[in-house]
Amino acid sequence: MTDARVPLRYMLRPREIVERPYLPVLSVYRDHGVIPKNSRTDNFNKTPPDLSRYQEVRPGDLAVNKMKAWQGSLAVSHHHGIVSPDYLVCSVSSSVDPQYLHYLLRSSPLISEYRRRSKGIRPAQWRLYWEDLAEVSVTLPCVEEQRRIGDFLDAETSRMDRMAVLQQAVGSKLTERENALLDGEIDRLADAYGFVPFRRFIQQVEQGTSPQCHNVEAADGEWGVLKVSAVKDGTFQPTENKLLPADVPPSRQYEVKDGDLLITRANTPILVGAATVVRQPRRRLLLCDKIFRIDVSSELNKEFLVHIARGTRVRALCAAASHGTSQSMANLKVDEIKKWPIPSAPVSEQRRLVDLVDERRAQTSKLRAAIDAQLVLLTERRQALITAAVTGQMDVTTARRVTA
Repeated sequence: MTDARVPLRYMLRPREIVERPYLPVLSVYRDHGVIPKNSRTDNFNKTPPDLSRYQEVRPGDLAVNKMKAWQGSLAVSHHHGIVSPDYLVCSVSSSVDPQYLHYLLRSSPLISEYRRRSKGIRPAQWRLYWEDLAEVSVTLPCVEEQRRIGDFLDAETSRMDRMAVLQQAVGSKLTERENALLDGEIDRLADAYGFVPFRRFIQQVEQGTSPQCHNVEAADGEWGVLKVSAVKDGTFQPTENKLLPADVPPSRQYEVKDGDLLITRANTPILVGAATVVRQPRRRLLLCDKIFRIDVSSELNKEFLVHIARGTRVRALCAAASHGTSQSMANLKVDEIKKWPIPSAPVSEQRRLVDLVDERRAQTSKLRAAIDAQLVLLTERRQALITAAVTGQMDVTTARRVTA
């Protein structure tokens, strides 16, 4: 078998066909390739109403997310649809097997090459343009061998993907079990003591300000303004902040302090209304205008409120009451938060729920960490297998017999 070193410009041809707004919108994912955008619930990029400039992608075409190619976000499509005008779409020469090319272009050596050739000041601005992709050279075995490699990787990566799905299903069951425990305890307290609106316990509500900040994390000793992502699933993430410019005076009255109860008033519909209690924060972190700081009476345990906010009843209210012009951001009014139903349980019962749920969450976190570690190993194994197969480090005919 004689291999040839060939620049990609000889096997790819950029193509831009627009005015196909009736076709489904597709996205390119690093881990999943080209898939329909509506098949994922974690894609919050808003699709514009005018799709006339979106580009057609046909089965067998290569779609490249120019901003994320350096992360591996490019793939040969199995779908017919349209992608963002900021993508690069190329037809593939009949002299190369499309599925082999799909794996070859997503192998580790080539992803490193895209990173080297991408242009921009910082990673968030890096782009891989056609003239730079075209100069990347690859080694091509004969077409028959390309097909053997493509078939082998289809079978092996599908097997790994099924294993990953099973691991993720276990993680979902853990989350369901944890949520069922929380909802059951909330219902038990409600049956015994009834509900009262959150406003009964509120003494003061304030929100910060959001001056124009640098899109980098503030270092220790620097002033930073919290992002809404600083409050998530009952936890406080102090690193989720933006650096306040040196020429902007900090609004010191909004500095976050130990014991503060924070609730987000703006976020994605799934996350809006998230709550947390701040514990021992570093100095010089400021509230933004999308986070409420709420003082409550001694009759309400703050951690108890955080768990109530995680319960199905309050989450449903947040989803129903949130306002916004898109799925990427929703807003809650303070009056809607004041209506949250809180079990009117004594503080001792509130503390008992907090201890029980925290203990279960700690157990679940350990199990979820083990699952996440397995998923990382599967991803690494998948990438190593692809790289070994397309670079000739592995004889796929022999490997097929071993893995069968």
